[in-house]
Amino acid sequence: MSQTTVHNPDRYMSDLRQILSQGRKRIGLLVGAGAPVSIRVDPDGNISQEGDPLIPDVARLTQEVINRLDTGDKCVIDTLLPELGPDPNIETILTQIRRLSQAIGRATVHGLNGEGYHELATRICEQIGKFVATPLPEANNPYSELVSWIGGTHREHPIEIFTPNYDLLFEEAFERAQLPYFDGFTGSHKPFFDPTTITADSLPPRWSRLWKIHGSLGWDVSGNTVIRTGDRNATQLIYPDHLKYDQITRQPYSALFERLREFLETPDSLLICTGFSFFDAHITAILDEALAANSHTAVLAFQFKSLEEELSAARLAERRPNISVYAKDGAVISGVAGRWRPGEPPNDEWLKIRRTFWDSGGAGNEGKFILGDFAKLSLFFALSHSSEFASQRVETGEAEGEEPGGDGDAQP
Repeated sequence: MSQTTVHNPDRYMSDLRQILSQGRKRIGLLVGAGAPVSIRVDPDGNISQEGDPLIPDVARLTQEVINRLDTGDKCVIDTLLPELGPDPNIETILTQIRRLSQAIGRATVHGLNGEGYHELATRICEQIGKFVATPLPEANNPYSELVSWIGGTHREHPIEIFTPNYDLLFEEAFERAQLPYFDGFTGSHKPFFDPTTITADSLPPRWSRLWKIHGSLGWDVSGNTVIRTGDRNATQLIYPDHLKYDQITRQPYSALFERLREFLETPDSLLICTGFSFFDAHITAILDEALAANSHTAVLAFQFKSLEEELSAARLAERRPNISVYAKDGAVISGVAGRWRPGEPPNDEWLKIRRTFWDSGGAGNEGKFILGDFAKLSLFFALSHSSEFASQRVETGEAEGEEPGGDGDAQP
């Protein structure tokens, strides 16, 4: 990172706060697997800073899923691990299992034939589904705060949420707030996926769009169409491995990815990324191609770690000046990397606003940018149309504390 270039977070957060409060900009959100990691709950599901992440990160998820398999399945996985390189995660493991299920047919490898590996992959997906099926806590939480911001402003364009996560947290948040949203399905008894309604975009702006680009819990196949069952145990159409990219050549995945591309290619659009690590090669490629083709679209990527640790996002931002990466210790803006350095506040009120995006760190510390944490970013959104900043979370210092969260891969 450049040691001479500095970026003033006050300037950029002032501009963003104005955009968020007005309701005139076409805004999309790309919400990755790091989002639910920022919410910590106790064993009873209540929010607690001493608890565990609502949905675990990929390292813990890998261990928990393997632990829940029976002895025979564990033995097969233990045999496969040396073939998968250092620190394989559940996605890497599942990818290898799916490849074997397709390649070996009736032959036997490590005690299983192709059908055996197919069944093992199904059991692993079922275990993954149990973790990502965790319900949204009843108390006020980052998802409810983000939805509150969506519903609190009259909008000229609908908010579009793109997420590769399989959980139902956004669905619960919208429905608790009684705010309408559209996810590509239509009908009542067994809602079916209708790709033509995604491109038509004829619903009023108050209907948010929720696009589950890697599938979702509750999706299933009925005849020749995809339906939404409402059943959290339905894991057939989640693809936490390389096969999810194969499936985008079919509906609904192709339609949903095309919607992301169309959004990015629409002039004067703003896509805000949170909890997204930029490790997903397919999504990152779409961002790269669309930003190259349309200089009038902007992407803001809020990253949890330091800029040097966010190499995938930083390299893209250095190549494409219309994406800005905001990390804990610095940013890449207009293709230039630099460290954060807050300016002189124009008034005392701005000091209160600064506390929603900056942790001063106390005497002798440089401070850090905190909106790479999904929980902090959601609060910033919720407060964007309010002049009162003495919220309970800010007063108690929660907005300045260190929390797990950000852009870690909580779900494959």
